[in-house]
Amino acid sequence: MAIVHTAAKLVGARTITSEGRNITYDCAGVTRAIFLKHGIDLYDGNSEDPDTNGVRLIHAHVRENGRLHQSPIPHPGDLVFFDNTWDFNGDGKLNDPLTHVGIVERIDPDGTVTFISRVAAAVQRYRMNLSHPHLHKSAEGRILNDYLRRKHPTDPDHKGRLTGELFSFFGTRLDF
Repeated sequence: MAIVHTAAKLVGARTITSEGRNITYDCAGVTRAIFLKHGIDLYDGNSEDPDTNGVRLIHAHVRENGRLHQSPIPHPGDLVFFDNTWDFNGDGKLNDPLTHVGIVERIDPDGTVTFISRVAAAVQRYRMNLSHPHLHKSAEGRILNDYLRRKHPTDPDHKGRLTGELFSFFGTRLDF
């Protein structure tokens, strides 16, 4: 799939440009830039949220031009959305929906999803296994879920930090 190929070429990138457009170098901006290379602007949609961010713009676009689902089996090129990856509204509570997005690259036979996203300092591959959302590694040492939220000193022990714990939805565009 062309979207996945474009995303994979960006792994390791620390900056990004796209067709002369001003692209924010965060998870939403990188995801938008990948789709822009294929003629699709994921920010083109109706978001009525006054506190919108890039992830919410992409979510609104997919809601209008595709479908959102929580099926444990996505397809390469699907978008993956996460909640509570950071305290977007600054209130110290777990009430921050749609704070991260990535593009599904592949699904392993054990159900581990590899997705590409701008995380930390570069575009990277991350893993998520919805069958084992609370496990970082398998008994054999294979990573099932990467850490997506930093642990803060004030966080309670039960606050999710792994990709499987923070997962919200997959999104599929119907015309692509």
